[in-house]
Amino acid sequence: MKHTYWVVLFCIALFALLAVLTPRSFSADRAGHAKSNAIRKQPYFNIATTQCIDYWAATSSTNVPEARGGHTAVWTGSEMIIWGGDGNTFLNTGARYNPTTDNWTAISTTNAPEARDGHTAVWTGSEMIVWGGENGNPLNTGGRYNPVTDTWTSMNTTNAPSARFGHTAVWTGSEMIVWGGQGFNGLNTGGRYNPVTDTWTATTTINAPTARQWQTAVWTGSEMIVWGGADNFGHNVNTGGRYNPDTDSWTPTSIANALSARAGHTAVWTGSEMIVWGGGLFLTTGGRYNPNTDNWTATSSTNVPEGRSAHTAVWTGSEMIVWGGVGIHTDLNTGGRYNASMDSWAPTSTSNNVPSRRASNTTIWTGSEMIVWGGFSDIAALDSGGRYCASPRLRPSPRPRLTPAPRP
Repeated sequence: MKHTYWVVLFCIALFALLAVLTPRSFSADRAGHAKSNAIRKQPYFNIATTQCIDYWAATSSTNVPEARGGHTAVWTGSEMIIWGGDGNTFLNTGARYNPTTDNWTAISTTNAPEARDGHTAVWTGSEMIVWGGENGNPLNTGGRYNPVTDTWTSMNTTNAPSARFGHTAVWTGSEMIVWGGQGFNGLNTGGRYNPVTDTWTATTTINAPTARQWQTAVWTGSEMIVWGGADNFGHNVNTGGRYNPDTDSWTPTSIANALSARAGHTAVWTGSEMIVWGGGLFLTTGGRYNPNTDNWTATSSTNVPEGRSAHTAVWTGSEMIVWGGVGIHTDLNTGGRYNASMDSWAPTSTSNNVPSRRASNTTIWTGSEMIVWGGFSDIAALDSGGRYCASPRLRPSPRPRLTPAPRP
């Protein structure tokens, strides 16, 4: 499906109209350049307080990959790898971005998977695994990319899940689990891929959530939690399930106090809760789900960011940062930081090199910075991005000076 951005706008407008005419809301089918070195090297922290400034710096435009949206991005521990997506055509190219040097390096296309968007990507600790997506037809192929050797390895398709896009994928520490999405119909099937043995194992459908696409999924350390999305008829859902790969079993998530139905939202895992926010018809609401108690708690609506879909979210260790997306009137380059312990929101900066408004971009967290790249703005794919600092960074301690001994 080419020209993803137009699909997003059309579907959002269509479902917004249908939501007015019918009692049920619908969701979009696809809610979905660098400055000078002097500017880029401005400090990222407040010297007086050692607290990170609410500050943006542009990513380099030298050797930047071709403009695109609907791509994927993973963080390796030292580099961001982007791959695939849709620019003027479907792409099977990618690049590695090093934020320390602010440099881009193209990755090999030898043996790379065929061009696509709407796929997923996970980082295993040594490889990026991309799978699924579509390029006019849904796909059930993928590949494993090793950045150390700059090489691709194909994936076995025996027992692989059926072709799909708009699905989700998580990495468990030993397996990639893919689930749901859209093939020629919505799906509630999935599979577990083991890269060591290059084998697939189907996930059970017993007690699995209903078929859906554009849902979210997080990995808790022992379970995959999927939630929300749009069903075969375009209706948003507010149901979900917890999948345990050790027992190959599903447990439904509670609908008591659950958020309103939505797709095109985001979800992050905090270490103890899943936080869901936004999506649907430009919702500003969110909720925290605790799998231990199977309970939902609403997030604060004070100082909340503007409603949006097709945005991104990262977890910093103490805050969820949401940014970008499709707003009710236009694409957005605003965002907010949600502090879970204080249940409070603070806006992200809209000055100091903030990236241009966009949706269907990617965002990763490095451990100290959020990196945004690519996406669509109006009719154009983008090849720009930015780095946002939102956590304390300590200054180096000053070198001690010797004090002369007093003269007798």
